[in-house]
Amino acid sequence: VPISAIAAVCAFILYIIAARGHAINTSKVLKEAPWQVVIFSLGMYLVVYGLKNAGLTDHIAQILNVFAGYGVWGASLGTGLLTALLSSIMNNMPTVLVGALSIHAAEVDGVVQQAMVYANIIGCDLGPKITPIGSLATLLWLHVLARKNITISWGYYFKTGIVLTVPILVATLSALALRLSF
Repeated sequence: VPISAIAAVCAFILYIIAARGHAINTSKVLKEAPWQVVIFSLGMYLVVYGLKNAGLTDHIAQILNVFAGYGVWGASLGTGLLTALLSSIMNNMPTVLVGALSIHAAEVDGVVQQAMVYANIIGCDLGPKITPIGSLATLLWLHVLARKNITISWGYYFKTGIVLTVPILVATLSALALRLSF
C-alpha cells in the first residue's frame, strides 16, 4: 500500500473529525488553502521522475564522479554547491531526491559518498534561500504576505539570498569536509 494512500485516508479522517467538532471552519480552510502551491509541489515530483527517465540523474552522477576525484573536499563543496543551485531553481524537495538518486548512481563509496550525502542535504537546505521558489515554506510565506498586500520582489529576495546564503553555504560545506577529513 503506498504511503500516499495511507496519508490521504488519515487526512480525510482528520478532516471529518475537525468538521464534526466545529472548532475549525473546515470549509473555510479548504476554500482558502493555497491550492496553487499544492499543485506546484505535486508537479515537482512528476518532473523529477521524468527528468530521471530522461537521464538527468545519470548526467549529475557523472559530474559527481568528477567531484569525487578531488576527494572529500571536492565531493563536499561540489555536491553542496550543485544541489544548492539546483534547489534554488527547481525547489529543494525534488532536488534532494534528484541528488540522492544521482549519488546512488555515482561510482563513489566510503567517506566520499558520505560527504556527498551530507552535502546534498546541506545544499538542499541552504540553496532554497537564494530564490523564492526554492522551498515550499517560502512559497507559503509569500502567499500569506501577498494576501496581506505585502510584496517582496524577486530581485530583492535574490540579492538578499545571495549575500546571506553563499558565505554560509561555503562555510558549512568546508566544515563538513574538514570534519570528514579526520
